[in-house]
Amino acid sequence: MKELLIRYQAATLAAFQQQRSGETRLGETLQFADATLPLADALRLAKAAGVRYVLLGIAEDIGPRANFGNGGADLGFQAFLKRFINLQANDFIDGRQILLLGEIKLQDLQQQSAGLQSQDAAQLATLRSLCAQIDDRATPVLQAIFDAGLTPLVIGGGHNNALPLLKALAHSSGTQVNAVNLDPHCDFRLQEGRHSGNGFSYASAQGYLNRYFVLGLHELKNSATALAQLQQAGAAYCSYQDLYLHQRCTFDEAVAEAIRFVDQPQTPVGIELDTDSISMMPVSAFTNCGVSVREAERYVYQLAKLPQSRYLHLAEAAPAQHPAGLTAGMSEAGQVLTALVLAFIQARNK
Repeated sequence: MKELLIRYQAATLAAFQQQRSGETRLGETLQFADATLPLADALRLAKAAGVRYVLLGIAEDIGPRANFGNGGADLGFQAFLKRFINLQANDFIDGRQILLLGEIKLQDLQQQSAGLQSQDAAQLATLRSLCAQIDDRATPVLQAIFDAGLTPLVIGGGHNNALPLLKALAHSSGTQVNAVNLDPHCDFRLQEGRHSGNGFSYASAQGYLNRYFVLGLHELKNSATALAQLQQAGAAYCSYQDLYLHQRCTFDEAVAEAIRFVDQPQTPVGIELDTDSISMMPVSAFTNCGVSVREAERYVYQLAKLPQSRYLHLAEAAPAQHPAGLTAGMSEAGQVLTALVLAFIQARNK
């Protein structure tokens, strides 16, 4: 499985790690997988050493582009790392519980996708074929993490990567999976070839996804077909308009509603968050009509307290799409992604 994964080691962080006399940074306390062992053995060894969480990057923007979206999601994981590893290591977080595994090996697919335009039918078909190849590479790596009894924190890439996550978790647990998704889009588009807009419809059709709740769905950013398929699948949602226009409920009440919907004994739950749900976030589908970072943190924190929660997936951050440019985008995306990961870990540790 080594060909599917670029395993990080401490030296990988050297270019990003800041040093200051008298201080210890979080990156200095993280764990790394033994590069000499098969992945399954390395993960079992890490768990025996006290690891609970596995950081995994997916550096691609093929899925969003195959969905007629903008590129740039390939830099999300790098933006996260630059911020996360330079946090202070102190009593509020134990880096020894966190394994920085690395990233799925996708550079060749990214190179093949360079210059392809979704407006051209043949090139669009190629993008969607490449997206399906991402599924094939990500799924076995993710299943190995689940099989080891560890919790993956998956960062970067498009929301197409919900499918390999749900598939891997379903295979590992031997049961269908429930999921909650903070997202203005339900990502239940037609099964027309893989892209970032149909990860959940594919997962449902293939028998991996059971109960599905979309929080913050925008009533006018989803096609009638997608909404009809969502209804047919027995899914539920609380719309952005319900929250902020009609004020049917508060944000915390909506999160509680989502938890009630997916809270089933012995059924694992996936926590999905499309960062284009967050106002002013540099993403492939930018919005200034979204939730706040605080609300997104609260969403992750509350869902992570569920004993059945098995992963966190943060998708679609695209630093290059920041109005002020890439440098500002890397900084802002990194801060937000880091805050969301910390919310998950702190909730689980409590």
